[in-house]
Amino acid sequence: MSTFEVLFLFLFLQPIVQATGPCPLSMCGSNSVPIRFPFKLLDQLGQHCGYPGFDLSCNSDRNTVLKLPYSGEFFVRKIDYSMQQIQLYDPDNCLPRRLLHLNLSGSPFASAVSQEYTFLSCPTQFTIKSRFSTIDCLSNSTVSVIATSSPSLADSVSPPCKIISTLQIPVQRPFQYDEGSSADFNLDLPLAWYEPDCVDCETQGGFCGFRSNTSEAIGCFFVPKAGLQHNGLRVFRIICFSIALPAVTCFVAISCFAFLSDSARGSSTRRSNTLTGVVSPQPSIFMVGLDESIIQSYEKVVLGESRRLPGPNGISCPICLSEYCPKETLRCIPECKHCFHADCVDEWLRKSNTCPVCRNSPSLAHDSAANIV
Repeated sequence: MSTFEVLFLFLFLQPIVQATGPCPLSMCGSNSVPIRFPFKLLDQLGQHCGYPGFDLSCNSDRNTVLKLPYSGEFFVRKIDYSMQQIQLYDPDNCLPRRLLHLNLSGSPFASAVSQEYTFLSCPTQFTIKSRFSTIDCLSNSTVSVIATSSPSLADSVSPPCKIISTLQIPVQRPFQYDEGSSADFNLDLPLAWYEPDCVDCETQGGFCGFRSNTSEAIGCFFVPKAGLQHNGLRVFRIICFSIALPAVTCFVAISCFAFLSDSARGSSTRRSNTLTGVVSPQPSIFMVGLDESIIQSYEKVVLGESRRLPGPNGISCPICLSEYCPKETLRCIPECKHCFHADCVDEWLRKSNTCPVCRNSPSLAHDSAANIV
């Protein structure tokens, strides 16, 4: 690694690594969940970046994967560090099948809230005549599977239905069903952890981590607010220098080679010209942004309480890395549909005409249409 690269890493990458606490922030992809203590990626350097039992991995599609010792792999939808809860979903989109055999033994996770459900197998003709919600991924043309939290409903339909299993299932909150309805289980699997206890630290705006590489004691680390507010500018600065550094290095190498070649031929005139080339000002690199009218024409979205976005978007802004909050205003790039905090992406587009995530430029047809409006 050259001296220029070492200087670049020290001056411009170090602030962002420190801003995430004792260990760097990790992600499987630009739209996936942020991963930090107590979680860590399996291939992440340093054993003290995560608490035992909180290992995550990335699959080939950049999905974040959690493997439970006795229940297999689940995809991670969301991690709430302040509430110490993780939201999982089934890669095969059949969560009820996984719930029938769910075993949290050997993992640090538990049900924050659970409710008793009875799973029943019923003739399809019986469920068609009723208003029961069937579990499609467990049903076929002759047998329909339903689930209910109502013991009286389970008793009233047996027979013709047969009870498959009665078990406690983790839920976001208990639901009350009337006597003629059943559950469809369209929600994710919510789990909680209680060790390590970082609730107070997260509530105060800090980040949990081990106090040292040789200690199991948990500490709370705080990052200056100014550093977090300007995190987006740091990212932009890194991108600019990542472009400028190879250009400057190449320029210096070519100049030195020309100087040495002229010295070997003994040409004082050429040597003078080469020296002039070595000390000449470095070329400037200009980032051409979009016109303000085009930027303002891009779609704005106001987040609801669910904080869910259409398209290839996660729960945090890829520019400032902060999680979205309800009622925040986002702006989406046309065509690629990547969304960001409106303030973050507006500042970006004034200096660059490409999407911060996929590097694609909006089509000329869209720009022309925006100018006409």
